[in-house]
Order: sequence, then structure tokens, then C-alpha cells
Amino acid sequence: MNPKVDWFFNKAKKWQEEYDKLRMIVLDCGLTEELKWGCPCYTFEGNNIVLIHGFKEYCALLFMKGALLKDAKGILIQQTENVQVARQIRFTDVEEITGLEPVLKSYIKEAIKVEKAGVKAPLKKTSEFKMPEEFKNVLDGTPALKKAFYALTPGRQRGYLLYFSSAKQSKTREARIEKNMPRILKGKGLEDE
Repeated sequence: MNPKVDWFFNKAKKWQEEYDKLRMIVLDCGLTEELKWGCPCYTFEGNNIVLIHGFKEYCALLFMKGALLKDAKGILIQQTENVQVARQIRFTDVEEITGLEPVLKSYIKEAIKVEKAGVKAPLKKTSEFKMPEEFKNVLDGTPALKKAFYALTPGRQRGYLLYFSSAKQSKTREARIEKNMPRILKGKGLEDE
């Protein structure tokens, strides 16, 4: 147990019992406990394997390379359509976790094997992501912005494309694009300071 991670478990108002059980199961698999993205993240030789996180309706184990696991029990869930590799196993009570403990341990051990083998998941290329028409028009009309956007890392480009595309109304897409143009011109992604 890493004392730096204790605050996550201590501050939890919901899922306290479930988190404690998941923590014991994961630690029993010999992984190193760290705090990443504000969540307990479990690593093998510095590589992320699984993390524990919670939402209003459920708590979950998130396998970083879940799409590469066999999922013999059919319990891995793709969180959203835009998540490419990570997969969750969701829980709503501690009995569910206890009942699945041997399965969870086998999935964690398989995830460690996948990491040891160095297997990489094929990712969609940035060009395969939908570019909103509003953004395409702005890029075509602003050469400096176009150059800056394509100079961004593929992950930053995808972040913007997903954020702009997720707006249902054209007016909202345009506002998001306008607001983020200075960030793009500075070479920054959505989450960069």
C-alpha cells in the first residue's frame, strides 16, 4: 500500500467498501500502487495496468489495455465509443466484487502478461477521426492555425477533434473552436496549462 494513495480511499463518500475490496484484490496480484489522474493506479515495472475509479452509478476497475484481453467472461465494457483500448469492469456492490475475485485476479494476471509481452493495440489514426465542418472551414481560412494544428501531437489533435465534434449544435462547435484557437496557436492541447 502506498500512503500517498490513502487520501483517495479516505475521501470516498460512496463505494468505500467496494474500493477497499478492489484495492486488496489488485495488491494481491503484486502490482505497485501509485496515484495517477487522482485515482489509485497499479503498475508493473512502471507501466500502467489497471486503475480504480468511481462514478455516481458504479465503481470500476479500468484495464489500460483491456481491448487486448481475452475477456472469457464477457465482463469488459468500453466506457464510451471514443475509448480505443481501455476497458472497465463495473460494480455496484461489494458482493459482486467478492463473487468475481478469482476472475478479477485472472484478468489482472492476463493484463500483466500482455504488458510483459509488449503487445500494443492498434489505434485509429488521427485522420480517421471526424473533423467537424466548422473546424475544417476555419483551418482552410487560417493558414497559421492549420499549420499549428497539424504541428500538435496526434493525441492533442484527437482531443480537439473529439471535443469539437461532441457538440450537438453548430453554434456550440463554432464557440468551442473560437475559444481554443489561441491554445492551438500556442501549441497546447486541451488539457495543457
